Amino acid sequence: MTRYIFVTGGVVSSLGKGLLSASLGALLQARGYTVRIRKLDPYLNVDPGTMSPYEHGECYVTDDGAETDLDLGHYERFTGVSASQGDNVTSGRIYKEIIEKERRGDYLGATVQVVPHVTNAIKDFVVEDEKGEDFVICEIGGTAGDIEAMPFMEAIRQLHIELGRGRSIFVHLTLVPYLSAAGELKTKPTQHSVRDLRSIGIQPDVLVCRSEHPIPDSERRKIGLFCNVPESSVIAALDASSIYDVPSRYHEEGLDTEVLKAFGLAATDKPDLARWADISDRIHNPEGEVTIAVVGKYTVLPDAYKSLKESLVHGGIANRCKVNIEWIESEVFEKEDAVDRLEGVDGILVPGGFGGRGTEGKVAAAHFARTRKIPYFGICLGMQMATIEAARNMAGIEGAGSTEFGEPKHPIVGLITEWIKDDGTVEERTSETDLGGTMRLGAYPAQLGENSHVAQIYGSTNIQERHRHRYEVNVGYVKQLEEAGVLFSGMSPDGKLPEIMEIPDHPWYIGVQYHPELKSRPFEPHPLFSSFIEAAVTRSRLV
Repeated sequence: MTRYIFVTGGVVSSLGKGLLSASLGALLQARGYTVRIRKLDPYLNVDPGTMSPYEHGECYVTDDGAETDLDLGHYERFTGVSASQGDNVTSGRIYKEIIEKERRGDYLGATVQVVPHVTNAIKDFVVEDEKGEDFVICEIGGTAGDIEAMPFMEAIRQLHIELGRGRSIFVHLTLVPYLSAAGELKTKPTQHSVRDLRSIGIQPDVLVCRSEHPIPDSERRKIGLFCNVPESSVIAALDASSIYDVPSRYHEEGLDTEVLKAFGLAATDKPDLARWADISDRIHNPEGEVTIAVVGKYTVLPDAYKSLKESLVHGGIANRCKVNIEWIESEVFEKEDAVDRLEGVDGILVPGGFGGRGTEGKVAAAHFARTRKIPYFGICLGMQMATIEAARNMAGIEGAGSTEFGEPKHPIVGLITEWIKDDGTVEERTSETDLGGTMRLGAYPAQLGENSHVAQIYGSTNIQERHRHRYEVNVGYVKQLEEAGVLFSGMSPDGKLPEIMEIPDHPWYIGVQYHPELKSRPFEPHPLFSSFIEAAVTRSRLV
């Protein structure tokens, strides 16, 4: 029997519902239960695929090609359970499907309304595609009281009744702010948030209170009394120095115990948190440190590169090393010499991005790393810029560029017009195709050269990685570039799409067309990130 946990948020946004959901999933797993986590987003975009990173942060891509909320990255990293198309839905997708049905006449002339049609569609999404998991955790995006979130709140209220006693509970995350002028914590925002929920028929079973200061027992009793929740179910969520400390912190506060109690389940055995303790020890007791420069387009918003940041941490965990990240906007290298900002770093990583802004700065960073023999990791656009740099300065191809930014004399990088999917079907694109959901998305295989650096790193010549891009290195220039010293060590199985480039006479210089950061986990760091940080450690010891 699958049980459902609905996670809601109140007072303000960005309190950490995604981290709460992921941590709770990890704790239930540590007790031997199976879990699945889903995200319900109230915004009207069909998915985050066309949203600016400044608006929404990272767009997280699943194996089956879904463009989803960045919280799904937390879910995967903490539980190891791969998410899918069915684990993230938006108001836009719900309404789009309902309107399409109405236009087809599926409702037989009935008046289509929020209740029951929208709420029924949301409920169907929550319970569909079950695989016998013990728990399904559903995070509701937004904040209690938001107009756009109301259909979702109404849907989970109805579902709570329909599932029956003991099948679902509500966990509500709120803020308990500290007023320095008064020198005290304020519980009133939490009381008001719970009152908003109760006004629509939702009574939280567990309250998680985010605070920068410890919450005294007297305040917990007060919160419990006025929010109609047992004092033991008022869980403090204090700031942690690492997100990988959070599951253990929540366990110490009794979160998993209270959740199981709310379901009428025994929580006598302690969860096995040994691997979390090991991760925490590696993070807090490193044996060295390195500095990695991330030269990107959206560095003013760290959430734009959330998975990338965590993957670098994972590489540090694998090497028991602290990774200091220096975020650098790539445009600065179009105004000043790269040496002014990159001198002294132990590694350079150029991540993905879209559009022409700052791309010449990325080319400059790739050139600096190549000529100074500094470990270089290019991801997606970072690989393309490294290839353009090599074309210009190694192969002597004047006018080398990408058709994404204009009409270069030599289109080293161009729009993918077609590719073969795993099921054998051919996907076709043109410059006129809609932007939403039309990229090469999801997991695709690649074949690696037997004696290549990447084959040694992976320990295999056959890999499968997640993609998200419209442009690809032009295979017509591969021979000319290889004659100049570049090795295309990974190709699509049909040999038409270059997946990996490397420079053999460089200590560590690798560019990949896919996004390895999407498959890295703290317990299973991606081999490329582990190797990259290892190379940075080696360099730090030599200089």
